[in-house]
Amino acid sequence: MKSIAEICTMRILLTAATKQEVEPHIITNKTIDVLITGVGIPSTLFQLQKAILSLQPDIVIQAGIAGSFSNNLSLGQVVLVKQDAFGDIGMEENKEFTPIFKSNFADANEFPFSDGWLINPSKLFSVSKLNNVKSITVNKVSDSEIQKNQSVIHFSPEIETMEGAALHFLGLHQKISFIQLRSISNTVGERDKSKWKIKEAISNLNKELKILVDLIKNENSSLSN
Repeated sequence: MKSIAEICTMRILLTAATKQEVEPHIITNKTIDVLITGVGIPSTLFQLQKAILSLQPDIVIQAGIAGSFSNNLSLGQVVLVKQDAFGDIGMEENKEFTPIFKSNFADANEFPFSDGWLINPSKLFSVSKLNNVKSITVNKVSDSEIQKNQSVIHFSPEIETMEGAALHFLGLHQKISFIQLRSISNTVGERDKSKWKIKEAISNLNKELKILVDLIKNENSSLSN
């Protein structure tokens, strides 16, 4: 069990795929560790694993932009990801995609998976005012309607990213607290960037990131009272 002194000096690791996504927060907050992993699952797994082992953070926050599948999410809206999945691991034959957990090659309930999902048990979901969503993580984003429909059919996700499931996978394996914060920059399948809201998404992301960091510190501080 951690001492009161250790609890009060909680170590927070903020990670993002690109510096651009969290630069406003980096500039104004010097009290947390920052890791820029690069885009994609492989670099996120490698860089984040190294950082977790060397820094031994109490909690990891992953922040970034995301694409939305849902008409209920507006561009620029910020959400917390409750559950994530690797959305394009599997087999494709005759334009039909079979996720790995719907084949005979993997057990959908082998730790850290639960019915193929990587579910975050964090108590922060109950104290944050942000919507909790279901996400998939993919190696390729495109304007393919086939790919989009496959994702909807098999996962019914609300958003997609290129790194989120890597965080959940490591967090659950390492038994470390983690939270994924995402801001909607575009609609999945829309590759016309003139219709994206990257600037607004990043601005809102960093506003909510500050609120989340303060919330984490306050929740942690209450444990010592």
